[in-house]
Amino acid sequence: MPGHRITDQQIRLFMSKRKDHLQVTAASKAGISERSARRIESGQRQLGPSKPRNYRTRTDPLELVWDPVVLPLLQLSDTITPVGVFDYLCEEYSDVFAVTLRRTLERRIQKWRQINGQDKEVIFRQVKEFGQLGIMDFTWADFIVTIRGTTLKHRFFNYRLPASGWSYVQVVYGGESFVAVATGLQNAFEQSNGVPQEVRTDSLSAAYKNHSNETLFTAFFKTVVA
Repeated sequence: MPGHRITDQQIRLFMSKRKDHLQVTAASKAGISERSARRIESGQRQLGPSKPRNYRTRTDPLELVWDPVVLPLLQLSDTITPVGVFDYLCEEYSDVFAVTLRRTLERRIQKWRQINGQDKEVIFRQVKEFGQLGIMDFTWADFIVTIRGTTLKHRFFNYRLPASGWSYVQVVYGGESFVAVATGLQNAFEQSNGVPQEVRTDSLSAAYKNHSNETLFTAFFKTVVA
């Protein structure tokens, strides 16, 4: 009626009465005006959104087997398949489990594993192209080398091609100097019969210099890899 909000119950009643009565009659029986009835039939006035329910409308068909049987199986093995669980229930619990519940069981297992299953390993695959990249660095052995009782101070210059796994190692006497970098790279290029499009390394003191917190190539290093 004018001045009163139309309830969802009135709309349902009008729609029910409208099946067998004229619009004006159905509106009168639902307690609404003809104008409101026209708005309902034209789609301008619809039922409000239904509230989400947090309860079951029917008995859980897996209630007798889920907690006592299925959950222990899933917790015991991460590799057991829904089909395997289904076959086991059919053989051992046919008195309380119906074969028609296969899809229900599979959906329940899938949902449980999405929430409670083990985390899957995330892999970021890298595409490595031949001739694209070379990497280099200095390293050292985890043991001491002596010559006639005197410790040999040395380290290794290591150059590697990630795409093929080819590697070149050269002994360096002393520290990380420009000479060691230049000699190691030149020998590595000769041994690999080529120069990659890009050479990467960490912040070697011989190859980089710090200036205003920015890492810049030294002019000497540029001449080697150019």
